[in-house]
Amino acid sequence: MWTALVAILVLAALFALFIQRSGGFRFPWLQFYVRGKESGFRIRELNLLRKVAVENRLRNPTSLFWSEKTLDRCIRGTIIRFRSEDREEDRDAVHFLNKLFDFRKDVEFRQPKYRLGLRSTRSLEQGQVLKITLPQTKAVYTSTVVENMRRYLAISYPKGPTLPYGFSWQGQRIQVYFWRPEDAGYYFEAKVIGDYLERRFPILHIAHGDKLVRAQKRNSVRATLDGPAILKPLRTIDEGSEVADRSGGYRCRMVDISEDGAAVLVGGKAKPGLPVKVITTVNDQDVVLSGTVKGVSYRQKKNVSVLHIQAKPPSPQMKNIILTYVYGILREGETKLHSSSAERGGGGGNRPGYPTAQEAGR
Repeated sequence: MWTALVAILVLAALFALFIQRSGGFRFPWLQFYVRGKESGFRIRELNLLRKVAVENRLRNPTSLFWSEKTLDRCIRGTIIRFRSEDREEDRDAVHFLNKLFDFRKDVEFRQPKYRLGLRSTRSLEQGQVLKITLPQTKAVYTSTVVENMRRYLAISYPKGPTLPYGFSWQGQRIQVYFWRPEDAGYYFEAKVIGDYLERRFPILHIAHGDKLVRAQKRNSVRATLDGPAILKPLRTIDEGSEVADRSGGYRCRMVDISEDGAAVLVGGKAKPGLPVKVITTVNDQDVVLSGTVKGVSYRQKKNVSVLHIQAKPPSPQMKNIILTYVYGILREGETKLHSSSAERGGGGGNRPGYPTAQEAGR
């Protein structure tokens, strides 16, 4: 009899301990799971999020499904706890943080600004960069939106390859591509209805596009990063590693970074296709990415090029280091987020120490 009583008391104590560690009875966890399923999360993901909510003592755990601020706070608390336990490099801890960052990205991309997109050029903002192609020549020109009028778009006079003497844009059918920050890439065709080359500030008037094609949706969040880096040309992308060996490289300047790429500033002109390795530092930790230069933005006035690098997937631990910076987890408010874009730029001018594009391509 006494043995049975002791057994019952032990089971009751274990059950109470389990309930306490699972959040107790203070919150209706059934509501948590229902709300989570409505938000598109799977059961094993909800179990993970419940654990995070309990460890961070959230009063309203359902906020994890929609609040970036709450999720950031929980990730910050998890990182601090792992560091205090000297488990930051532990395999299970790294995997756990990877899952949390996956949730973080999922919550961000559920926002309407990423899902809805544009339907017409009538919503374009002043300053939007445009890439214009003349179908008959395939030449690409750069322009920006000067003013968005009811009947047309006023854009700056296109810059690019020299056109034949006497050429007029008026009446031309053009193809236009633009990248909308924090959204996606868009394409439309339009007719040039006015060429005002003789004005003090030359512009074109082009017809609005009401049938936009939305493509190249962003797959990651990038953050500006203005700091020194080392750029190392590779013979093949397979040579890339996460070893922070700075010997034999060229000094450059970071522009931005994400889990799947980066942009760096170098001197002179450059061409895409070069495999490279980039080494920099964020939050006092080495960051190393290897990838291929997919695009180049040349700035003639300062004779510098921004290399847009598509990186091969980083290791789970490197990914955590990068995303901790990108989302401003440890230094909230210091990171400015923006999209992965062929139009990303970087300040700084032609500072001493940049490699020329020719040097970087050796």
